[in-house]
Amino acid sequence: MAGLTKTSMGLRRFIYQVRQCRLQTPVFSRMLSSNPIDAGSDMDPPIPAYVEKTNEDIGLKRARLLYQSRKRGMLENGLLLSTFAAKHLDDLNESQLTLYDRLINQPTNDWEIYYWVTGAKPTPQEFDSEVMTMLKEHAQNKDKDSRIRQPDLYT
Repeated sequence: MAGLTKTSMGLRRFIYQVRQCRLQTPVFSRMLSSNPIDAGSDMDPPIPAYVEKTNEDIGLKRARLLYQSRKRGMLENGLLLSTFAAKHLDDLNESQLTLYDRLINQPTNDWEIYYWVTGAKPTPQEFDSEVMTMLKEHAQNKDKDSRIRQPDLYT
């Protein structure tokens, strides 16, 4: 301990105290007990059900969908949906906006959307709509547009 500085001694003391506090919490106590939490039980947090927004101003809806298209759980969908939104969102009518809203918000797994759009898996009937057709065509990128980053919000 002769080579340790005052700062490193303080850090070691802090880490020790943190470890002591953690072991005293109920979660760690259960892990260390003879009857730990059943590993087979469903430990995933519940995902709230999708609640469709009604009577939402169309401008506000477009802004929300633009944001949700850009902020996805995975980069692939962020690129696909943000470029689609930049290209088509202003031209979609109210019923198409509702279809797009359901498509990007109802499935709980972003990989599902990605597989449907790219054709890796068949699209379920409830999501197979004119907007999905537009999105699948957009994903094919026939014009060979560069999609290595999301489009600028303001041009």
